[in-house]
Amino acid sequence: MLWHKWAIDRYNRNEIRHTRATVIKQTPGIMEGKDAPEFTLTGIDENGVERAFTLKELLTGTNYLVVYFYPRDNTPGCTLEACDFRDNYNRILARAKVVGVSPDSIESHRRFKEKYALNFPLISDPQHTMMEAYGAWGQKTSYGKTTTGVIRSTVIIAGNGTVVKHYKAVKAKGHVEKLMEYLSHE
Repeated sequence: MLWHKWAIDRYNRNEIRHTRATVIKQTPGIMEGKDAPEFTLTGIDENGVERAFTLKELLTGTNYLVVYFYPRDNTPGCTLEACDFRDNYNRILARAKVVGVSPDSIESHRRFKEKYALNFPLISDPQHTMMEAYGAWGQKTSYGKTTTGVIRSTVIIAGNGTVVKHYKAVKAKGHVEKLMEYLSHE
């Protein structure tokens, strides 16, 4: 009884967000309707060339930018999500650019991109600075084990730099279709 009251109090104070299999303590991060935090990070572009990326540069010439955060290259859920973005890239490109962000190294991104023929940039954030600023880094509990890491999430940023949608703690399967539904109504 006492634990239950403690859990409800913490949930009501928004310290913990509950999802089906994971309890997450999120960093403050971003808010819809506010400006997206600027960043400069290294990654590989759609051609596999290593270079620096900035928010301003990625927003140039597009109505929307879809930034999706994922835990690790070449893992089942991350591969499923990346291939879903790849397979729907032409549909998405009519409305938005796509970029994936994880803490993996440039070399890991390069192998992941080549192995699955990914057609969009992958950004490396080994210090978690962007992920923390965007609320994609925090505590999560799965199967009774609490860890700190990447929270699979997606942010849609308008061409003027405003966050229009923040999907928190998403599931890899079916997520791109939800994004497409949202973008088709914008």
